[in-house]
Amino acid sequence: MEKLLMLLLLSRVSSPVQHSLKYFFTGSSEVQNVPEFMAAGELSGIVMGYYDTDRKIIELKQELVKIFFEMNPDLWEWHSGDDFKALPNIFKAFIHSLMQLFNQSGGVHVLQWITACGWDEETGEIHGFSQYGYDGEDFLSFDQKTLTWIALKPEAVPIKQRWDAETAHNEYTERFLSQICPDLLKTYVVFFKSLLERKERPSVSLLQKTPSSPVSCHASGFYPDRATLIWRKDGEEIHEDVELGEILPNHDGTFQTSADLSVSSVPPEDWRRYDCVFHLSGVEDDIVTKLDKAAIRTNWGETEISIICPLKQTWILSDLDGIKKLVPPLRIILESISDFVV
Repeated sequence: MEKLLMLLLLSRVSSPVQHSLKYFFTGSSEVQNVPEFMAAGELSGIVMGYYDTDRKIIELKQELVKIFFEMNPDLWEWHSGDDFKALPNIFKAFIHSLMQLFNQSGGVHVLQWITACGWDEETGEIHGFSQYGYDGEDFLSFDQKTLTWIALKPEAVPIKQRWDAETAHNEYTERFLSQICPDLLKTYVVFFKSLLERKERPSVSLLQKTPSSPVSCHASGFYPDRATLIWRKDGEEIHEDVELGEILPNHDGTFQTSADLSVSSVPPEDWRRYDCVFHLSGVEDDIVTKLDKAAIRTNWGETEISIICPLKQTWILSDLDGIKKLVPPLRIILESISDFVV
């Protein structure tokens, strides 16, 4: 689990020449108010569209994505044809097989799959990974060096043994991660250059839950994710009594983050000595927000705070209703499940 989390977190720390193409797939059983199947995809952190079995339509989220597929109808058919339409039933069958392996007769169960590739435009370095999670825990991972699967749970061993025997399929999986996916990624980077290189500054707010709570400096709506948010005292960055949050994706393709400052030991007359500074890579002017009681939004007065926390890309079941975003899968993604389900 720690290995996957570290990989996902590192994928968020990118330089201007690093790009990624990520696909997310989720199947579920008996999860209330959540579609049985969802698929999600991102290009360098930008949400490209979504699909789920409740809506049964592919909705492209960026206008440029619509233009791209209008210009490339064969690639659109490759993404959205009969193979894609079969995925919900395949995930359902896979979950049924996993329930048998775990001796489960019913209840809430979730199968997740993340497959992705990355490309460093400057060095040419390419990397990829493919990993499954079941009921909130890592389950199977593909090893590109040995072209075999790593069982991350004892119950995964029978599937590993069966999939390892399919050498042709594993060779194709490796080729997808090392060639097909990176080639697609490079094509997208060229076409969506204006989208990838845009700069969007956030709105910055001071928030506080209770009079004794830390003051949270919250920045939302910025792009790209190469940004920092810090607290200063008398113009100098401080770390004591400061808790920095992760940079997380919003549903519109932008990002948000926060930095909390404990003010319990700060005398009222010293508040003016503190400020919060947001810096976006490639933008010269920072956003500086003074620590001012009059500017703080609270939820114990007349103004209520309502922050929608976006999905973290980890195996956390409570995040499921935030995962409704996607780019449809390729044929190899379908084949890697449908041909070898236990």
